[in-house]
Amino acid sequence: RAAAAADLSALAAADTVRGLRDGDACAVAGEVADRNGAVLTACTVDTGDDTVQVNTEVAAGMVPWPATGRARAGPPP
Repeated sequence: RAAAAADLSALAAADTVRGLRDGDACAVAGEVADRNGAVLTACTVDTGDDTVQVNTEVAAGMVPWPATGRARAGPPP
């Protein structure tokens, strides 16, 4: 779940950076992470190449530490 939330968050944020949707890229990433049961823990936007990197966390049940996900997205080469 953490990896899937990171992937979706990064894609939505990258679309925002490219102007395909409205809003702040990291705010959009946080909303998408939240809708997927995760917490956005980091978001970095590189406006030089229009890429976004995000980190997410999801509570891992009985384990005392969260599962984490990381993803990077941007325009096609």
